[in-house]
Amino acid sequence: MVKAIKILLIEDDVNLSDNIVGFLQDFADVTVVADGLDGEFEAQEAPYDLIVSDLMLPGESGLELIKNIRDNHIETPVLILTAKTSLDDKIEGFNVGADDYLTKPFHREELLVRVKALLRRSGVYSEDNTIAVGDVLINLENRGVQVHGKPVKLVGKEFDILTYLSQNKNIIVTRDQIFDRIWGIDSDTTINVVNIYLNNLRRKLEAVGQSGLIKTLRNIGFILEVPDAQDNQSKETN
Repeated sequence: MVKAIKILLIEDDVNLSDNIVGFLQDFADVTVVADGLDGEFEAQEAPYDLIVSDLMLPGESGLELIKNIRDNHIETPVLILTAKTSLDDKIEGFNVGADDYLTKPFHREELLVRVKALLRRSGVYSEDNTIAVGDVLINLENRGVQVHGKPVKLVGKEFDILTYLSQNKNIIVTRDQIFDRIWGIDSDTTINVVNIYLNNLRRKLEAVGQSGLIKTLRNIGFILEVPDAQDNQSKETN
């Protein structure tokens, strides 16, 4: 089963990264790299919901990594995790584009709280483990979908695609991004599988009155478009 939340951890301390993965693995899929250059490549090539990065890394520093991905218009939230505790270091981290800063040593519970806060701010996570978009309610825990309170049966990748688009509502997502997120960049499956599952998903949504929820932008990508007023009304109802 593909977990809904994907985190990129860039940390060269093997013991620490193993501990973090063990702590977060029930909450998210965590990919670990130990080099700044590899971390930058991974952040630019694959879609993640959150990046957790050390500052003192081989290859290139965490500051260089964050600046480079921001210069390339990658807006993934970044949590700096470092032993550098001075105010100047923190200011520099925020100035290059970090969203939060946690110093070592730290309590596991504080790390999880900060991770959840950043994911909640970006709309990827909610405390009740659901996502509401318009008239659609997605339950990440039991992989259930409801429209106007009535269940819609989605299987496997159909659910994963709907979840990914919902987590990025009103944002254009390319076919490559969907493929990399759901199937993985190392998959042997051809990218045309995205169209097959999207067509199946659309048919099921159309059957329950959601024909315009997922739009295709020719030669660009796809967008799950929900007006803010409609989205807010759905949250109040649920």
